[in-house]
Amino acid sequence: MAVIAAAAMPVTRERLTRFASALGLSVTAANARQIVDHVTDLRRRRLICVILAAPLSLWTGDPFYLVLGWCVSYVFSDKRARLAAEVEIHRTTWLLALGTATFAGGYRLINQGVTAALLIHAAAVIAVAMVMARPARPYVAHREPAILRSSARNAYSAASAIALSGALLAPGPVPDRELPEYTMPVPPATRTATFGTVGEFKGLTCPWADQLDDPCRYWLVNGEPFPQAAPYVVGRGGAPVRAPFVRSPDKQVVVYLHRQERRLVYQKGDDVRPLTGVLADTEVPEVTFAAGQSRQVALAGHDVRVLDLEDGTTRVIPGARQVHDFNEGGIVVETASRVVVLDRQGKERGGFPVKELGGADSYHLRWDGRRLVTFRLYEGLTETYDTRTGKRLSSVVPDFPDDDSPDTALGWTKQGAFLVRGTADDVYRVDLTTGKLKLRP
Repeated sequence: MAVIAAAAMPVTRERLTRFASALGLSVTAANARQIVDHVTDLRRRRLICVILAAPLSLWTGDPFYLVLGWCVSYVFSDKRARLAAEVEIHRTTWLLALGTATFAGGYRLINQGVTAALLIHAAAVIAVAMVMARPARPYVAHREPAILRSSARNAYSAASAIALSGALLAPGPVPDRELPEYTMPVPPATRTATFGTVGEFKGLTCPWADQLDDPCRYWLVNGEPFPQAAPYVVGRGGAPVRAPFVRSPDKQVVVYLHRQERRLVYQKGDDVRPLTGVLADTEVPEVTFAAGQSRQVALAGHDVRVLDLEDGTTRVIPGARQVHDFNEGGIVVETASRVVVLDRQGKERGGFPVKELGGADSYHLRWDGRRLVTFRLYEGLTETYDTRTGKRLSSVVPDFPDDDSPDTALGWTKQGAFLVRGTADDVYRVDLTTGKLKLRP
C-alpha cells in the first residue's frame, strides 16, 4: 500500500521545481510544457504498473513484482535517447548488474532446481535485457537534452534494479514441513500376566494417550508389566483418570478393568473371572475389598453391590453411591441423604443424616459393628457414634505434641483401640473420651 501511495502522489509545483533543479534546467516558457508532460507521463505509467504489480506481490508473497512495477516504466519510456558519451558509466553498471544476475540465477538453478518463480523472474529479466539491447534512438532536436539524459540514466538504473532483484529476490522452493519424530505404535500386548501373590503394584508413568509397548504404559505387578489391565478411563467432563486397580488386603487377588473386554475382572493367580458386564468409562464403579480378606468386594456405582467371590452370591444396597468402610463388622455406605450402617447379612444396623456426619474425611466401623468413628483431618476432630441408637457418644480433638499434627486415621485394632498417625509418622492410640494420645511403640 505504501508503494501505491508513493506512486499516486500528485504532480505539484514543488515536485516540478525539484525535478528541474536536479537536472540543472532553467524553466522557460519554451520548455515548461515539455517538463510538465514528461513528469506527468512518467507518473501515470508508474502508477499503472504499480497498481498491477501490488496485488500479484501480495498474492505470491514475492517482492520482485513491486520492484518490477516501480522500475519497468523507466525501461520502456519513449523518451529514452541513451546518448553514449553522457551515460556510458550507467551502461557499464547495467552490464555488470546483468552479469551478476546471470551468475546468481545460474547458482540458484543448480542448487534449487527449476521453480515457477525463478522462471517468471528470468523471463522478466530477459525481456528487459532485450529492450535495453535495442539500438539507441537518435537524438531528437526538439527535446531537452537534460530530460533525454535523465531518461537514459533512469532506464539503465531501473534495468539494473530489475535484473538484480530478479536473481536475488527469487524465492527458493518451499521447504518440506519437518514432521515430528514418530514411532510406529505397537499394538498392546495380548498375553495375560499371572502372579502368585501381589507383593507390590505401581501405576502408569507415561502419557495416557500413547499406546506403545513400553513397561511404563502398563500397571506393574511385582515389577512386571500387567498388560491386560486398562491404564486409563475417560471420566465425566472428558478428563482421563486411572482405571481401577485394587489389591485385596491379603495380597492374593486383584480387581481391575480389562483393557480389551472393558469389564471389571477378578484375578487370583491365573484364575480370571468377570465381575461385571461391559462398562462405559463413566460407569466404572469404585472397588472396595472387605478389610483383612479377599472373599468379599463392594462395587459402588448407581447402587452398591457386595459380591462374595467364593460362593458367587451378590447383595445389592439400593440407592447407595459410596462405600466408606467395609469389614467384618459390616459396611458403611452413603446414599443421597443418609450414611447407613449394615451388618454382614445386609440388615441395617442404623443410619445418620448426611448433614450430621457431612465433612468427615474417613469413617471407621468397629469390628463388632456397634461403634462408628468419623475423622476430620483439618482439625483432627474425632467423633464416636452408637450405630444402633444413632447417638453421638463423644467428640474430641486429639492432643498432638507440638512437633506433630494429624495426618490420617488408621482405624480400630482387634483389641478395640483406635489409632491415628501424625505427620511425623508416629502412630498414636486415641482415648475417644478425653482425646489424649498414647504413643504406640
